[in-house]
Amino acid sequence: MEVNALYQEIILDHYRHPHHKGLREPFQAEVHHVNPTCGDEVTLRVHVVDDVVQDVSYDALGCSISQASTSVLADLLIGKKIDDAMAVHQEFLTLMQSKGHGEPDEDVLEDAVAFQGVSKYPSRIKCALLGWMAWKDAVTRAAEGATT
Repeated sequence: MEVNALYQEIILDHYRHPHHKGLREPFQAEVHHVNPTCGDEVTLRVHVVDDVVQDVSYDALGCSISQASTSVLADLLIGKKIDDAMAVHQEFLTLMQSKGHGEPDEDVLEDAVAFQGVSKYPSRIKCALLGWMAWKDAVTRAAEGATT
């Protein structure tokens, strides 16, 4: 199977069978982000205990890329210390800024490497980053002690 076809299968699999979807309690912060260019939306909650991401739950409306990206994000970040999760976040952001020329670290990004092709299309990058930016916002708010 060609790499691009494999990556498309990974994205479609996360879209059809999203991981960690559905808003859950407990949580320290909830955020709602909208992509103004296409209308995709995500409401995302984080639960952090002792500097470890215990849960990421979300409800999302939108394209396959935004929903699959948020599903992959939850898989990658749950169970990680905040600093390690931020490093994964930065690696994904770097991939999205690579315009399709980056060499993603598969050991860090796992299924998120499937979004390498997405980075060639500026309008799709915002979709792929929607959940990731919501997560960063939620973690920041959680650190400040906010719930919404």
